[in-house]
Amino acid sequence: MSDAMKSLYQVVQQRKETFTEGSYTCYLFEKGLDKILKKCGEECSEVIIAAKNKENKDTENEICDLIYHLMVLMVEQGIKLDDINNILEERSKKIGNLKTFHTTDHNS
Repeated sequence: MSDAMKSLYQVVQQRKETFTEGSYTCYLFEKGLDKILKKCGEECSEVIIAAKNKENKDTENEICDLIYHLMVLMVEQGIKLDDINNILEERSKKIGNLKTFHTTDHNS
């Protein structure tokens, strides 16, 4: 996991624990889960639009916005960054394991 991701997560945690005047993160925590979820949805839509427009720089920035808002959601829900990292590590071990799909014989 990158140091930047760890640092961002720590800042978000600190904002949840200690109110800082003028902090957007504190504002999100103050408004609650519905606002956080709304922002996650908005940012996800913005990623889609930027990607569809094939504007890589815009897409990169929107992905960063989405990751930030997802981290706010994680902290709000008590989800640890290490827990997500562990799940990703487990999933990476499955790369190359092709799933077998059920096939139907349409001739019978």
